[in-house]
Amino acid sequence: MDLTSFTDQWQAQRQQLFKSVPPEGRKVRYLGMEFLVYPNTFWPFADSLPLVKHFKVRPGESVLDVGTGSGVIGIFACYQGAARVVGVDINPAAVQSATHNAQAHGFAGTMEVLQSNLFEALGKEQFDVITANLPFRNKPAHDVVAMSQWDTDFRTNTRFFAEVGRHLKPQGRIYFVQSNFGEIEAMQRLAQAAGLQTRELASEAIDETRRQQFFVYEMSRA
Repeated sequence: MDLTSFTDQWQAQRQQLFKSVPPEGRKVRYLGMEFLVYPNTFWPFADSLPLVKHFKVRPGESVLDVGTGSGVIGIFACYQGAARVVGVDINPAAVQSATHNAQAHGFAGTMEVLQSNLFEALGKEQFDVITANLPFRNKPAHDVVAMSQWDTDFRTNTRFFAEVGRHLKPQGRIYFVQSNFGEIEAMQRLAQAAGLQTRELASEAIDETRRQQFFVYEMSRA
């Protein structure tokens, strides 16, 4: 089975897993910590590992986590000493999960979670650091759960790069996740068109076969 077919099957199975969570939620272990996911929330997984392990937040900086899901990236930003973290997600189940997890980890006063289609709920606020783990693939998404993995006509990614500059401080930086089964070249073209310089910061493989790999890119204004 080629990588595309394998990934189609694997992602469809994961979407069913996200939907099978009981109403009271399910506890998930991630990097030695516990998080709760409610039904229809994207789970903490290997895709975010290269970002969480390698992104840098200086004490006192502000962080925006776009597509926050269960909130893990924003919460690890809090552990690094961020003064303010905002997580945004279009999925109300993700907002519920991330809000719970921020409170459970003791960061209710630091991390705010908003339901928002990308930057819509942010006004003109700018941040020192913006993190994003958006859907990797240009593939039709039929519901809000599929939208966590597939980006119809690559619209979400395209809009992200068109608008992200308005919310990034002049010396700010972006940490952005992609995959070897995703649209890396399209992402790089969008970043370049947005006036961003890009460098690969780190990668993680899903297992020893390295069949699926995830990458984090650090971006700043060119």
